[in-house]
Amino acid sequence: MAKDELVFLPLGGSGEIGMNMNLYGFGPPNARKWIMIDCGVMFGDLATPGIELICPDPTFIMEERGDLLALILTHGHEDHIGAVGLLAPDFKCPVYATAFTAKLIDSKIEERGAKLDVTVIDLGARLKIGPFDIEFVTLTHSIPEPNGVIIRTPLGTVLHTGDWKIDPEPTLGPVTDSPRLRAIGDEGVLAMVCDSTNVLSKGESGSEMRVKESLTELIAAEEGRVAVTTFASNVARVVSVCEAAYVANRSVCLLGRSMLRIVGAAREVGLLPEGINFVEPAEAGFLPREHVLYLCTGSQGEPRAALARIARDDHRDLVLAEGDTVIFSSKIIPGNERGIFELINDLVELGVKVITEKDAFTHVSGHPNKDELKKMYEWVRPRYAVPVHGEARHLEAHADFALTLGVKDAIAPRNGDVIRLAPGEPEVIDEVPAGRWMLDGELLLPEGSGPMRERRKLGFAGAVTVAVAIDEHGDLAAGPAVAIAGAPKEAPGIDDVGAVVAEKAQAAVRGLSKKQRLDDEAVELAVTRAVRTVMTDLWGKRPGAAVLIQRV
Repeated sequence: MAKDELVFLPLGGSGEIGMNMNLYGFGPPNARKWIMIDCGVMFGDLATPGIELICPDPTFIMEERGDLLALILTHGHEDHIGAVGLLAPDFKCPVYATAFTAKLIDSKIEERGAKLDVTVIDLGARLKIGPFDIEFVTLTHSIPEPNGVIIRTPLGTVLHTGDWKIDPEPTLGPVTDSPRLRAIGDEGVLAMVCDSTNVLSKGESGSEMRVKESLTELIAAEEGRVAVTTFASNVARVVSVCEAAYVANRSVCLLGRSMLRIVGAAREVGLLPEGINFVEPAEAGFLPREHVLYLCTGSQGEPRAALARIARDDHRDLVLAEGDTVIFSSKIIPGNERGIFELINDLVELGVKVITEKDAFTHVSGHPNKDELKKMYEWVRPRYAVPVHGEARHLEAHADFALTLGVKDAIAPRNGDVIRLAPGEPEVIDEVPAGRWMLDGELLLPEGSGPMRERRKLGFAGAVTVAVAIDEHGDLAAGPAVAIAGAPKEAPGIDDVGAVVAEKAQAAVRGLSKKQRLDDEAVELAVTRAVRTVMTDLWGKRPGAAVLIQRV
């Protein structure tokens, strides 16, 4: 009879930063029971035109969903909960989350018109799910209610940290529950599956209290309107900005849908301190410039966010001008540099003073630097280390660093690796499909599917459409009609590229035998070749070609 095994399987978030999805399995290889921790997304970019959200390919666990016992959410960031509305209803399993995280996924479920069995649990909760004894442990991060997950099984205990840092002076919520982490270490921990984001950064990530003090000084020193942009999910930072505004005798106005949604959720679950109030945009516009502060979305240069619209001077409620100040209480996430720099340039063109983390102390990370990782390993003392939540360079560096901290072995996984944690030494024993699904409009499509390949090609070389009408005898009933999109319509010495394409397409059809002209595939192939030849000769690129054939 096959023996029980404890396995770990990341489907997202290992080898990349974003779209975290992790599975733990227990039982014999042919009859494992599973739990999932987190179900996140990453956002589309220039390489994925038309795609806003990307999530892990859940094919493996969808095939095993009869044995999927629960989805457990560590905290409310999009890279951990963003795919809940898209995927979780099909998992057919209960979802467990603390109050704030549960409130954030409510809207995602409503948007999809789905139903989900969500159980709200307390900080520090403990529950039994099949062969898994689950306990939440309170950590600190850049969003309320971050949790590590202790997973006890008959073959050993695993600590799945989720995202965390060690903040000795958080401005909202409790400190890291270090006594509980030490106690877990005393019990004995088989493996720690741990955040790797800042493993390349020395020292400590810093405290929110120091940021609050710095923002208080910065805001008090300005005389015109002040706008602060930060990650809306960082409710502690939002509260710090509000308290800094109060010291400077400024009323706070929220701008941006995500800011309103997340602050509203925080108020509903009782996270906002008493006395934190906001003015409506219409009212804020009538306040003296020195007595108003706008708290905006758009710190990453998102073109539809509030700050981008303000910078383009097309926001209905706010105009910034010379003498006003914008403070970026955020960092530049890799990949967002271009959009952020364009946003800053647009603000400067308006005469606005811009302050970023490069100019003043306006931000601290929510992830652990090396000294914090070292402290966590000293508390927990795992036998094995499994770095996650990072690109390849982060995972490998974390594995090497963990070995210097006394762990017996470290495995840096990639999405799809099935790692047996027990019995025996940890090792990769299998690999499952672990690609990406793209949200294209309302459709979830596998990465590399036809529409996305075609869209990328169109973005590079455009498209030429040729319509031809052919009668029952195989003769052209009219000259070809040509439409060009995303490609030159003129070329050196040629005023009308479309006319040249039409001429060559006509010649290509007439060069076919009568039998071939009655064959749609033969006509399409001949015209496509003619289009590509003309465009390559005139332009040096081969656009997409579409041939429409009308039989008359």
